[in-house]
Amino acid sequence: MLYQAIILSPLLGALIAGLFGRTMEAKVSEYLTSGLMVLAAILSWVAFINVGFGGETQKIELLPWITSGNLNVSWSLRIDTLTAVMLVVVNTVSTLVHIYSIGYMHHDPHRPRFFAYLSLFTFAMLMLITSDNLLQMFFGWEGVGLASYLLIGFWFKKPSANSAAMKAFIVNRVGDFGFALGIFALFMMTGSINLDEIFAAVPSLVGQQFTFLSWQVDVMTTICLLLFMGAMGKSAQFLLHTWLPDAMEGPTPVSALIHAATMVTAGVFMVARLSPLFEITPDALTVVTGIGAITAFFAATVGLVQNDIKRVIAYSTCSQLGYMFVALGVGAYGAAIFHLFTHAFFKALLFLGAGSVIHAMSDEQDMRNMGGLYKMIPQTYAMMLIGTLALTGFPGFAGFFSKDAIIESAYAAHNPLSQEAFYLLVFAAFLTSFYSWRLIFMTFHGRSRATPDVLSHVHESPKVMLIPLFLLALGAVAAGFAFKEYFFGHHYAEFWGKALFTNASNHIVHEFHNVPLWVKLSPFIAMLLGLGLAYLYYMRMPGLAKSTAKLFEPIYLFLYNKWYFDELYDYIFVRPAKWLARQLWQVGDRAIIDGLVNGIANRSLDVTGKLKAMQTGYVYHYAFVMMIGLTAIITYFVVTGGAGQ
Repeated sequence: MLYQAIILSPLLGALIAGLFGRTMEAKVSEYLTSGLMVLAAILSWVAFINVGFGGETQKIELLPWITSGNLNVSWSLRIDTLTAVMLVVVNTVSTLVHIYSIGYMHHDPHRPRFFAYLSLFTFAMLMLITSDNLLQMFFGWEGVGLASYLLIGFWFKKPSANSAAMKAFIVNRVGDFGFALGIFALFMMTGSINLDEIFAAVPSLVGQQFTFLSWQVDVMTTICLLLFMGAMGKSAQFLLHTWLPDAMEGPTPVSALIHAATMVTAGVFMVARLSPLFEITPDALTVVTGIGAITAFFAATVGLVQNDIKRVIAYSTCSQLGYMFVALGVGAYGAAIFHLFTHAFFKALLFLGAGSVIHAMSDEQDMRNMGGLYKMIPQTYAMMLIGTLALTGFPGFAGFFSKDAIIESAYAAHNPLSQEAFYLLVFAAFLTSFYSWRLIFMTFHGRSRATPDVLSHVHESPKVMLIPLFLLALGAVAAGFAFKEYFFGHHYAEFWGKALFTNASNHIVHEFHNVPLWVKLSPFIAMLLGLGLAYLYYMRMPGLAKSTAKLFEPIYLFLYNKWYFDELYDYIFVRPAKWLARQLWQVGDRAIIDGLVNGIANRSLDVTGKLKAMQTGYVYHYAFVMMIGLTAIITYFVVTGGAGQ
């Protein structure tokens, strides 16, 4: 019952708070959902201890689901080391977000609904990561999409929140369409959507091709690219990334939950879970590597010039997800999950720390209106500093171990794009350091740029918000050092067991240790250069940033406007869709349906309306009409009969 309790605790909290929240005090909903999440988090750590370190894969069938022809699907849980790691990540971060939200959302009148959505989101993610078949995974996949829509648009009276929620939902449907096609294709080729049956059948598909528009296309490469398309949407990779920054319209705890440990890491988890498929498709892995490297670089460039404190961290998330996909692309699956694990702690810490800043600044989010806060909110400052050190890869902190493992793996790999990915990741590390320290310097140092009224209300957050920060800071400091040998080190094989699959030719776990010294030092040097440049621009010479932006105005505007992707998509997709809708409305609906069809119907009514006068209801009128008809018939037969004779 251990795993059933882990899965069902958030669902129980969501149902009670969602169905009965209006009839109970808000605090009951808060404490109930948070208490159930604490239970799930504790049990997740117990499961991690029991299952981790090479434990055998367990399958727990909950109940039958679908039986139709060859399709046989059950609700079942797949418990292995990968599942155990994800349970710890999801439930630990979600629990701390629940507790933090008790303080952050205490003024909101709709708190029961908010906590119901948080728990529903967590349940959907748990269904995704424990799935033993692709349909159940897709159920969780769509569940987190629905919950993210509800959470991003929680303040639904704000038009910007509604737009952001719809944007996230629609962009994710594009990726999910590819994911669904990949599932259909796997069922067509293997006759099953159960993971073990798929993994057993996949080797026989190597080399098979199909014809598409006179081209011969590899079956497994196509399937893996379709599956990766789903990962691109859910994990906000290049081209399908546009929804992620706008998701900041939701309450700050939502940002921490979505961006740190749950929804955006679903794509990384999915590719790692399906490693037996990707490992035999080198072309697909090359695409994964390229998209990941471009995403890491692109998002880091945009983060350089953003002024909203939450958007800077959001683009950082997008960039770090790029690192994870590069690791997946070069076959370093353990390094990808390692960075997912450490990233969950320090990114949740940064988002919740930003929420503490916003809480102190009376909901101000623009860093240009901050400054000098380190003396006013010292505990928040210390937590943000720890998160920044971990994110930028300062030696000893969590990000140092996991991010460096990815960079070194990219250099050591034999993927056709691995060398290009290595240099892009190192440059992205430099940019990450710059915009992360820029955030610290603009927010906490220098002279205050806030209004006197805002400054008079600046205060440290309550303990219910600070305690989750302290626990996340502990993870941001210790998670890397404590687990580096197990996730992607000397104990890799015994820790992961069969949870991650690598080909016999994949020696990346050993080869990344043997890279040259300059490769190992490059992320650290990039971090120092970014720190030094940020210190120069925002501490020593504060006016230099404006001068540089003015000198390189076209580049600045290009980055500030996020490479103009929103404008480009508006021109390519939104405007044509609106034009088509307008034509269907004005021509199809108004002219054809209302004009032609309704016009004919109206004319028919006019004619039949005139016949209405004949329907008097008097019997003698009907008898008279019948006599006329009978006379006409007799006359016709008499006339024609006479002519025939």
